[in-house]
Amino acid sequence: MMSLLNALPGAVAQGLIWGIMAIGVYITFRVLDIADLTVDGSLCTGGAVCIMLMLGGQNVWVAMLGAVLAGMLTGLSTGLFHTFMGIPAILSGILTQLGLYSINLKIMGKANQAINVDKFDLLVSLRFIKNVPLYKNTIPIVALTIVILILFLYWFFGTELGCSLRATGCNDKMARAQGINTDFNRVLGLMISNGLVALSGALLAQYQGFADINMGRGAIVIGLAAVIIGEAVFGRVFRNFGFRLLGVALGSIIYYLVLQFVIWMGIDTDLLKLLSAVVVAIFLAIPTWKSRYFSKPVKRGGKG
Repeated sequence: MMSLLNALPGAVAQGLIWGIMAIGVYITFRVLDIADLTVDGSLCTGGAVCIMLMLGGQNVWVAMLGAVLAGMLTGLSTGLFHTFMGIPAILSGILTQLGLYSINLKIMGKANQAINVDKFDLLVSLRFIKNVPLYKNTIPIVALTIVILILFLYWFFGTELGCSLRATGCNDKMARAQGINTDFNRVLGLMISNGLVALSGALLAQYQGFADINMGRGAIVIGLAAVIIGEAVFGRVFRNFGFRLLGVALGSIIYYLVLQFVIWMGIDTDLLKLLSAVVVAIFLAIPTWKSRYFSKPVKRGGKG
């Protein structure tokens, strides 16, 4: 039991970092109604750019800004594939993700690049979880980052541009009829989403002390799991858009706490991704099951 308790702070920190990525997934999956698979590549892009900029002598803030901009470029690529070239959104994400594998290798020069917390001034690290001052602790730093991001996104999606972006995802035909440029909004939404994913990748690379070419593999499943768990647990409580984003971040923490518990139980770690896929599939199927098997049939017509 003590080993589980000792591992919980690390699970919370990792859940918070992935929570930023989950918010990015929420923007495409729920707001834009697009299944964007770019995230498996853009997460690694964020980590790779951040690490390489820091190794090149840049400070952590410049490196993270570079990571966000690189992530937005990946979203721009997917958006142009989808809107300008007419390729379906899911295939556009796959194409970008495929291309990013080579790009990420070129950015890093090899499959893995490490960074030493003793030699570089990192914002977060797995060594900054226990026995460090509060201002240096990874958990409050990432938590504060999430709060700032949610406040910014809440403000942005309340503007005219943000509302038009939400309208595009809700009903693109009606949005076009109102004179909204839906193609521009899709590209913008994908850029914002992948910028957040890349920011998560930059923090994750610092936290674990390295960027790896495979660090984003399966990221979309983790992101969807966080979204689905957040909606299932907090959906009835968090109705406001900002609180829904918070629920997604909390869903990511729950996911990693459950994962830590599963590991502590001694379940084969090779099965973790299969378990994640099954959990996401079940939660995605619940609305269909409820409407098909558990809802009362609607009587049509008047009384006979």
